[in-house]
Amino acid sequence: MRHFTLKQLRYFVVAGDLSSVTQAAKQLHVSQPSISAAIQQIEETTGLQLFVRHHAQGLSLTPAGKQLLVRAKQLLRDAEGLERFAVSLGEEIGGELRLVAFPTFAPVFLPQLLRRYTDHYPAVSLHCDEMNQADIVHGLGKGDYELAFTYDLQIPESVDFTPLYRFPPYAVVASSHPLGKRDSIRLAELVEFPMVMLDWPLSREYFLSIFSHQGLTPAVAHRAKSMDMIRGLVANGFGFSLFNTPLSALDAFDGGRLKALHLEDEAPALSMGIACLRGLRLSPAAEVMHRLACDAETLAPTLAELAPFLAEPPPRLLDES
Repeated sequence: MRHFTLKQLRYFVVAGDLSSVTQAAKQLHVSQPSISAAIQQIEETTGLQLFVRHHAQGLSLTPAGKQLLVRAKQLLRDAEGLERFAVSLGEEIGGELRLVAFPTFAPVFLPQLLRRYTDHYPAVSLHCDEMNQADIVHGLGKGDYELAFTYDLQIPESVDFTPLYRFPPYAVVASSHPLGKRDSIRLAELVEFPMVMLDWPLSREYFLSIFSHQGLTPAVAHRAKSMDMIRGLVANGFGFSLFNTPLSALDAFDGGRLKALHLEDEAPALSMGIACLRGLRLSPAAEVMHRLACDAETLAPTLAELAPFLAEPPPRLLDES
């Protein structure tokens, strides 16, 4: 019976990620025939066509190739973890752990979580990216990340999501805004003013849906792709915005002040949680991260400190609410 090796799988993974045998050969510092031979060996062993070859335009993965790519990445991570495990004689968890997080709430708690994780498991090499919701789901599906800290916003069936905290939406205005002396506001009152909107895929649809559920349409005057820019525009009086992540401070970078307003209307809250690809066995490094993040004592103190900046009471663990 013919077999394929971990080296051949690695060649296949790099070629699949780059959609090119030539680029894979350059990255791995091997010859192009070596990459082609590895792919051919895997195809002959499995009986699958992994790529569609495009003359002078590289490769594209077939549906079977995409599925194998995800599994191959997991197997290569497991192999690396096994090697480090053997070297350490099983005394500590090692290997690489690749994470991705939603940028709005990641700075609120993730650095402290990573610090606590590293203190307990120093042999693990952590890599963490920040992406919008659509890219996070795509990255999990490709096998680029084992775990994601994100919202329950259009999570596909292929992804398992464990909720940790629920964040209700609230309005934010400049302290000098006509509404700046208020503590709460109705959506019908907000639409009388221009809106500054976070312009990310799925996020913008979520915030607009809060108004559409009430039969309202906000006047979006400005769009931005970073929370810091949103805060600056709002603090300088360009309009209100909707947030659902706890504010760690009420100041913009230029010193402008913000005011959080409770929404008097019913509005759908988003749950922040940890996600992973369904059916994919987590590495030991990912398993302990998952357990640590789900531990109420890990995140609760950090988020509780932000209570003064929330439009509603501090978020609670879903299993306690």
